[in-house]
Parts: sequence; structure tokens; C-alpha cells
Amino acid sequence: MLVNFAVIKMRSIRSRAIRLLSSAALLGTFAAAAAGCQTTQSSDTTGTIPLSAAEGSGAQLRGDIAALGQKYRADPGNVDTAVRYARALRADGQRAQAVAVLETCSIKNPKNKTVLGEYGRALAETGNYQQALEVLDRAHTPDQPDWRILSAQGAVLDQMGRHADAQRYYLTALKIVPNEASVLSNLGLSYALAKDLTKAEATLRRAAAQKSTDPRVRQNLALVVGLQGRFAEAEDIARADLPQDEAAANVAYLRQMLAKRNGLQKATQNTRTGDRQG
Repeated sequence: MLVNFAVIKMRSIRSRAIRLLSSAALLGTFAAAAAGCQTTQSSDTTGTIPLSAAEGSGAQLRGDIAALGQKYRADPGNVDTAVRYARALRADGQRAQAVAVLETCSIKNPKNKTVLGEYGRALAETGNYQQALEVLDRAHTPDQPDWRILSAQGAVLDQMGRHADAQRYYLTALKIVPNEASVLSNLGLSYALAKDLTKAEATLRRAAAQKSTDPRVRQNLALVVGLQGRFAEAEDIARADLPQDEAAANVAYLRQMLAKRNGLQKATQNTRTGDRQG
């Protein structure tokens, strides 16, 4: 799932946060991602399969896809090949094909948690949230929970609007890795989506204080601070990772979005008042 404040070009603040959440940005929850989530992918389920196949771009990525596709067709049940191929496809935006690859591999390896984790993330990227939850639930067990899978499950639930449920998953993950910035960031965004900006800010500040913090965490913090009307502070936070003109443009856009929202709310209130008076 994490919001990338660097590119604020969406129709509403909520839809932006949702899109970011889904991205495996959610720092590493779905490879996205999913939100898009962009896609910063990580071999978070097992830590053993590097993403070299998905790290390229352009001609290199197309070459990787062709080579991995050939290997996959020769042995669709090979976990390493299928995961690398699916990640490369996802990096290229071919999410439906990635799902098909991982579905086939999961049928041949029904208990392989690496495949199930990747399959669940890929399903989430295509909007198949309920199925994604079911698959991710099989990617770890209650006696051996995987905090990355827990965070991914939380991100899926946030996509479904089930923020309270999502937060329970993040909090469970944090019992395993108390100061993991990616989980804290996801939790902070979940609070923001639930309109609890105070908790969102506190949680994102905690995430930003971690040494392992991804720059997107600070951008998420800047977004939440800006949503509370503290635009100068939001710009200062955003400027830590963005050029000054981009940080200023983002804050200006956020200010404009909030002004439009407030104007609409006032207009609605006035209309309702008029209705009552009439």
C-alpha cells in the first residue's frame, strides 16, 4: 500500500491515499502497486528471491520478460522462475498476466508460501480483494505469522474500506517488528483514511523517525500535516526529499483541493439550511 505525496494528481485526497495504499508501497506490501502501487516491489515474503528481473526498465525489462517467459513455459511449476516472471510482468503493468502465472504455479505448489504471498499481492493489484485476502491468509499460519503478509492483508482491507480491520492487522504485525517503518506508514495512512488525522500524524512521525525509513514515509507525513491545514510545515517536510518547486507545487495543489472541499461543504450546508427555512 504508502501515499506518494510527490505526485498529487488525483481527483480527491481519499482516492489518492487509497491508490497509494494499494501500492506495495505501502512500502512493500503488495509490490505495487497497488496501490501501486508505482511499484516498488520487494521480496518481502521470503527475502530469498531478488527482484533483479523487475528492476530494469524499457528494453532491459522487455528482455527479462522474454527470457523468463521462455523459462516459465518450459517449467510452469518452478517457483523461482514463476515469481521472477510475475514480478517482471507486474513491473511492466501486465498485472492480469502476472496473476495467471502465479495462479498456475500455486496450483502446482498449493502449500508454497512464497507463491501464495506473491499471488495474493498480484490479486490485490487487479482489484480482486476478497480472493487476495483468502490467498494471503494461506501464505502464513497463526503459529508462524509473517509480518509482511499481515501488512499486506491490512493494505487489502484498507482498499476495501475496512479500516478498523486493517489497523488490527498492522498492529499485530508491529508486535513482531515494533519499529518497522513500512508497517507504521501503512497504519498511519489507515488512520488518515479513517479520518483520524491526529493518530495518523503521530504514527507517521514515528515511522519517519526510523533509520530504515523510505522517503515516501515523509511524503505521507507531509500529506497528513497538510490535510490539517499546516501547509508551511507540510512543505518543509516534503522538501526533505523533493526539489523546492515540487514540494511547493504539491502543497499548493493540496491547498486547492481542501479549499474546493470546504467550499462544497459550505454550499451543501447553506442549501440544507435553506431547505429547513423554506
